[in-house]
Amino acid sequence: MVFKNFRLITIIHVLVLIGAISLFVYLLLNTQLLATTIIVALIIIMTIWSLFGHLEKSNRDLALFLSSIKHNDFTTTFSVKNAGRSFDDLRSAFNEVLAKFQNIRMEKEEDLHYLQTVVGHIPIGLIGLEPDGTVILINPSAKKLLGMAQIRNIHDLSDDNRKLADSLTDIKAGQKILVVASRFDEKINLYLSATELKRRGQIIKLVALQNITSELAEREMQAWQQLVRVLTHEIMNSVTPIASLTSTISNMLYEIGAESKSDGNLVEIDGERLNDMKSAANAVEKRGEGLVNFITAYQNLSRIPTPDFKIVSVAELLERLKKLILSRSDSRDIHVIIDVNPDGLELTADPDLIEQVLLNLAINSLQAMREQVNGIIKLNGRLKKGGRVIIQVLDNGPGIQSEAMDKLFVPFFTTKREGTGIGLSLSRQIMRMHNGDITVSSEPHEQTIFTLHF
Repeated sequence: MVFKNFRLITIIHVLVLIGAISLFVYLLLNTQLLATTIIVALIIIMTIWSLFGHLEKSNRDLALFLSSIKHNDFTTTFSVKNAGRSFDDLRSAFNEVLAKFQNIRMEKEEDLHYLQTVVGHIPIGLIGLEPDGTVILINPSAKKLLGMAQIRNIHDLSDDNRKLADSLTDIKAGQKILVVASRFDEKINLYLSATELKRRGQIIKLVALQNITSELAEREMQAWQQLVRVLTHEIMNSVTPIASLTSTISNMLYEIGAESKSDGNLVEIDGERLNDMKSAANAVEKRGEGLVNFITAYQNLSRIPTPDFKIVSVAELLERLKKLILSRSDSRDIHVIIDVNPDGLELTADPDLIEQVLLNLAINSLQAMREQVNGIIKLNGRLKKGGRVIIQVLDNGPGIQSEAMDKLFVPFFTTKREGTGIGLSLSRQIMRMHNGDITVSSEPHEQTIFTLHF
């Protein structure tokens, strides 16, 4: 029979120990039974060992309780039946404390999971950095902005993003920085803001990254559109009456000249002066009409129709463009090469507007190679990292001078004598309406590459 009651078991141990000691003394002093005496001595030793083990049960329970807390193991339970009232209360308290710790840990895990879910789904990139640049936190948005699936240290960024790495390292709490970064062969504008947190006695810098490329471009385009609207309004109010009045003057002078010839009467204006006046009036009229046409062309910057998005085959789009290029090449020796990879590459866009952009780029290439023999225009379609589609127009013309590169997409700027300066601006605006962009790179006397990013 196993006794679980602490007091009863203790009393039994004491009684057995007293009886065994008494019997041992009697056998040792009054008999010659050596084997029996040894057996009784062993019983005494075993009883004492058992008694100490029984008395140390509470110490073992306490040690197990503290060990459970130390190792965050809150699944341990202590039996509270038939161990005596004091031990039942102690073990019950142990169980309550362990249950409380377990609930606290569950709440912390739920809060952590909630925080991780929120951080993982916000559209703004977040990076947590230790002082040496070690990344201890990075959410999917930040990985997408940096174009990296995993990063251990901020200094592991590519050489193209060395400025970004330095900015992330040097930015201070409360500071805000605008920095240009590279992602998948394109430039993006990142807005950085930082704060500091204390974690386990160490200062952690938390940096938020936001891609504001589209917002900057949109604001820039809105500013230019507003400028164009103001200019066209003011200039049209002046040019239209000039064109109308000069046309009337020209007609009146023509009639006066006709009358003077018909009746032979002398007039105050001689023929030579009359011809000069008519010539000057006609010149003013033509200039006025030219200015009207000039302003009308600029009005197109703010009158682009809303894109009608469709699924477009890149290969078919470039084939149509090739035919248009060859029809405008004036029988010159121009070679048009199409390269699409993968073959079935498609994109979602307005085919008419994108064809207009591509045709404008191709015409620029043709004009650049006007004096060139064996001109080549390459039309490439590619699927880049991140699933983005790009279309490139390359030519082996004279290239673009470095001082003109930064101004190519500014409205009214042109390097051509007969150009209006709105073609590339219009193209960039169309690409912005497709949530994309257009970039250019050029090597003088080698090649020029315009890239449409979708």
